[in-house]
Amino acid sequence: MKIYDDKHIKNVAFVGAHKSGKTTFAETMLFEAGLVSRRGSVENKNTVSDYHAIEHERETSVFATPLHTEWRNYKINIIDTPGLDDYIGEIASTMHVTDSVVMVINAQYGVEVGTEIIWDYVDRFSRPTLFVINQIDHPSADFDESYKSIVELVGKNVVKVQYPLVVDGAQCIIDVLKMKMYKFGPQGGKPEKLEIPANQIEQAAELQNELIEKAAENDENLMELYFDKGTLNEDEMREGIKKGMLNHELFPVFCISALNDMGTGRLMGFIDNVAPSAADLKTEQSVEGKPIECKVNTPTVLFIFKTVFEPNLGQISFFKVKSGEIKQNDKLENSRNDEIEIVNQLYIMDGKNRDLVEKLSAGDIGATLKLKFTETNDTLRTKGCGITIKPIDYPEARITKAVRAFDKNDDEKLNEALKKIHSQDPTVVVKYSPELKQLILSCQGELHLATIDWVLQNTYGIKAVFEQPKIAYRETIQRSATTSYKHKKQSGGSGQFGEVHIKIEPWFEGMPEPEGFNVRGKEEISLDWGGKLIFYNCIVGGVIDARYLPSVLKGILEVMEEGPLTGSYARDVRVMLFDGKMHAVDSNDISFKIAGAHAFKEAFLNAKPKLLEPINELSVKVPEELMGNVMTDLQSRRSIILGMDSEGKYQTIRAKTPLAEMYKYSTTLRSITQGRGSFSTKFSNFELVPTNVQEELVKK
Repeated sequence: MKIYDDKHIKNVAFVGAHKSGKTTFAETMLFEAGLVSRRGSVENKNTVSDYHAIEHERETSVFATPLHTEWRNYKINIIDTPGLDDYIGEIASTMHVTDSVVMVINAQYGVEVGTEIIWDYVDRFSRPTLFVINQIDHPSADFDESYKSIVELVGKNVVKVQYPLVVDGAQCIIDVLKMKMYKFGPQGGKPEKLEIPANQIEQAAELQNELIEKAAENDENLMELYFDKGTLNEDEMREGIKKGMLNHELFPVFCISALNDMGTGRLMGFIDNVAPSAADLKTEQSVEGKPIECKVNTPTVLFIFKTVFEPNLGQISFFKVKSGEIKQNDKLENSRNDEIEIVNQLYIMDGKNRDLVEKLSAGDIGATLKLKFTETNDTLRTKGCGITIKPIDYPEARITKAVRAFDKNDDEKLNEALKKIHSQDPTVVVKYSPELKQLILSCQGELHLATIDWVLQNTYGIKAVFEQPKIAYRETIQRSATTSYKHKKQSGGSGQFGEVHIKIEPWFEGMPEPEGFNVRGKEEISLDWGGKLIFYNCIVGGVIDARYLPSVLKGILEVMEEGPLTGSYARDVRVMLFDGKMHAVDSNDISFKIAGAHAFKEAFLNAKPKLLEPINELSVKVPEELMGNVMTDLQSRRSIILGMDSEGKYQTIRAKTPLAEMYKYSTTLRSITQGRGSFSTKFSNFELVPTNVQEELVKK
């Protein structure tokens, strides 16, 4: 395979809503370039991109799949991404390594729910973006409405490069950059290049002038040329479009029929000539603050953006060459753990197909097998160069489930399988909660969860059970209480004796020191589960020997680890140990530990104990017309509305909602908003549980 330099490598992400035609478009590009002799289809389950069994079963993309094509001395690396926002993690990793974004729009529907959600993510990265309105030859296609919906989504910087036209029953495309009309036969393919019809000249000229103005706006020299000549030639327009795309301030719009191979070759030519390469982008900075130059004659730096486990191959690591070049058998250092990896084989991957190559240069995307010490988000580099690529910032999980193996004998197997799933998709987070005594799995939504379940069953042969996780409540007190407890046990020989008198109070930051006590010592303990225990030694006259005080404290802490009310962790209490008794022979550590535990438990139950529940900060983005329904649902979940922000035709509702009320919120929001709503959530604080809710929990 030919080795391309950084100027002739274009890395593009195909993004767009479910069923917009991204996979078909990628397949057609490979066919146009002669890399496949026959085009596959999603329905026939034989496309290069969607090759996993789950994608065949569901007839939709589930994973981001790297492919490549070659067109007129350029190499175009394509990453075909899923269109459902449950798989947004696949888009997050893709954005980290692609240089341009192709947003595919279905001409029947225009901008859809998935497009809006994905655009929010693309916009955050400010990646150069072009829009492709697909399926222009479909009977229900409406190019003009689709274009309007893009303008509503992106704003005034959208500009038409092409628009469709039917002439004498034949599908045509008017191209205002080249000022030509492409006429296609029924089977698509190579078009007939014609002059623009007389009845379209005025509209095409008007659109070209708009394109020229937009292109000139992005460069002072081009603006001067435009003022001098009143126009720009094709090369000058290309230069202006490219600069506008790099600034994320110009969004060209093309039209195609991917299914019938209309307009694909022309778009590939535009990607070659205009879409930015890695070398065109702003110089990236490493974690250490060093510039990462996309050049061959620099230290080699690879970024691992994706890991896949294939049954017959093992671990496949996908990477982008951020700088330098990589050759077979090169030795590179992992910046995370300083381990040396030998890159034995280099591949260009097209779905499940792989081509062995000798080397890859800066800006290119490739893969290797069976790295021993390397995971997704790792940097492999020339030893000593001191460069670490900034990691992918994955979105926070939106749903959480407790997971266990249906067959207890599969518990260990389940843990290993979930580790592999996490390494392939870091948006799947798995951790064991000692507090809840449950294995907790967090992911992006119900569809994402269904995919995880499918993989567990079909890849690893494990039947898993997903359940509502327990809630990590906390216990505290609302008033002071004083109590004493005597532990006495005699069974021949040395017995056990310990007596303690304590007072407990609610603790809060900045409260004054206790009054009426002779404080001899103070321990402030920050608890692992949050909050504090403040322990005061107020013993006078030596009624309890100082060596027994740590045992009293230990007994109190053991009770706090399993609170008296519901067994949840206790927090934010201060204890004054002010009196007690000991025995010269029978007193020992265990006696005072037991006495301290019983005294604390009794005092806690007398101090008006109260449950605290975790509260999440919730941000919900919804179309303005659906806001009322969403607000009603939030209020039914005991939410406190903090405020609302307007973003065009959307409203973002900010609220605080108890975690206990968040179960299945993802599914409910999707139903209420017909899939047009999105949300993010994160832990905020603990707050008192309402009395009626506490009574139910204590009963349980």
